[in-house]
Amino acid sequence: MNTTSKEDLKAAEEKLNRKIKKTVWNAINDFDMIEDGDKLMVCLSGGKDSYTMLDILMQIQKASVFNFEIIAVNLDQKQPGFPEEILPKYLKEVGANFEIIERDTYSIVKEKVPEGKTTCSLCSRLRRGTLYEAAERLGCNKICLGHHRDDILETFFLNLFFAGKIETMPAKYITNDERFVVLRPLAFVKEEQIVEFANYRNYPIIPCNLCGAQENLQRQVVKKMLTTWDEKYPNRSEIMFTALKNITPSHMFDEDLYDFKNLMSKVSGTVKEGKEFEML
Repeated sequence: MNTTSKEDLKAAEEKLNRKIKKTVWNAINDFDMIEDGDKLMVCLSGGKDSYTMLDILMQIQKASVFNFEIIAVNLDQKQPGFPEEILPKYLKEVGANFEIIERDTYSIVKEKVPEGKTTCSLCSRLRRGTLYEAAERLGCNKICLGHHRDDILETFFLNLFFAGKIETMPAKYITNDERFVVLRPLAFVKEEQIVEFANYRNYPIIPCNLCGAQENLQRQVVKKMLTTWDEKYPNRSEIMFTALKNITPSHMFDEDLYDFKNLMSKVSGTVKEGKEFEML
């Protein structure tokens, strides 16, 4: 019989809240994410991650030494059956400044992507372009995305296994046109913590029926692999994520990151002309 009282549940929720907030604050500090005068566009999808991100950022805004603005932005992609009333109702209840953008990207994706093929790539590009336009119109200089630690680790292995490169989602980067800084405030937060926190908060979750049912995505394969590793070797994901912050360029093979050709000049004090060798 479960004898957990409402007071115990509330205490557990507050403890987790403090833990997640501290983790987000660490990421903000480590990467200098927020400064005085910033206007953050917090991208809200209706999923557990973006709800948690907005919730924590609003708490930090109230208690922070920084003076910054937040505007929550949702892109209504016109998916069939999308409950349009849920997000505005929630955002009004929590007192968030927000805007809902209506853009029928759903029809474009369904028209362009053959049946059975992955929709994520095109959907992501269309969303990104629309959100960048909104950020400029709203006067936002930074865009916040809700990717968490597990997303970042999964992306690392996706690139390693399927793209032949060592790359993942950065916690902070500038867009190619240098108009916006993109932030991932949940970069250090574990997905299991977000799942638990969302259950406590009882967020009105809106499922994505455009791509959520694509169970054979490569990301699902990688997620299952990481879960299996963690079950067999506890704390494995924590160690692997720590490795992303401990990179030694001289012990890799990327000539753009380390000057291997002129390595001897550092020993002899002279610069030798680079020379290409032909296979004999």
